[in-house]
Amino acid sequence: MLVAANKLIGTPILSMQAGGAIGRIIDFIVDPDTLKIIAFRLEGPVINRNSNILDVSSVREYSNFGMVIDDTDELVAPDDVVKISKILELNFSLISLKVETKKGSKLGKIINFTVTSEDFTVQQLIVKRPAIKSFIDPELTIHRKEIVEITDYKVIVKDEEKILKEKAAKEDFVPNFVNPFREQQPDFAPADTETPAGKDN
Repeated sequence: MLVAANKLIGTPILSMQAGGAIGRIIDFIVDPDTLKIIAFRLEGPVINRNSNILDVSSVREYSNFGMVIDDTDELVAPDDVVKISKILELNFSLISLKVETKKGSKLGKIINFTVTSEDFTVQQLIVKRPAIKSFIDPELTIHRKEIVEITDYKVIVKDEEKILKEKAAKEDFVPNFVNPFREQQPDFAPADTETPAGKDN
């Protein structure tokens, strides 16, 4: 299942040990090398501000009710996990990064992205178009396979025309089936009852 990143914010964290919610997600940490959320930053009345990082490997289950973990012992400090610590030092965030093609054409800025609910791998970038292009395409959805390179300031993708063609193909798709309930119905209108000319009433 695909989940929008902005929908993850505010998700309750449910502890098996506590038998209920212990906090909620306030931010996510994305690895720019793998394009995957590797941890979440939490807050809550029982969560220590110095140990408020949840590694995704500690998530037992994700559903509409929240994320399930074993206990608050699963939470770590920012410096406890080397990989997480290094990415935090980069201060990397996908949101607001510029998106350009290899040829330098500016496509816009990332305003959201989707991840898989199984392993939180980024699948699609939601890009807000520049003002000049927004009249035709306010937003673009770019699949991860179109990404060529990621820097501190921008995401470089493949050819713009290919992306637009793929979008148009999806929008023009028509299901190849016939609905029998929408076929033309026979005309049951009554026949003309007007008395033929020359006949008596």
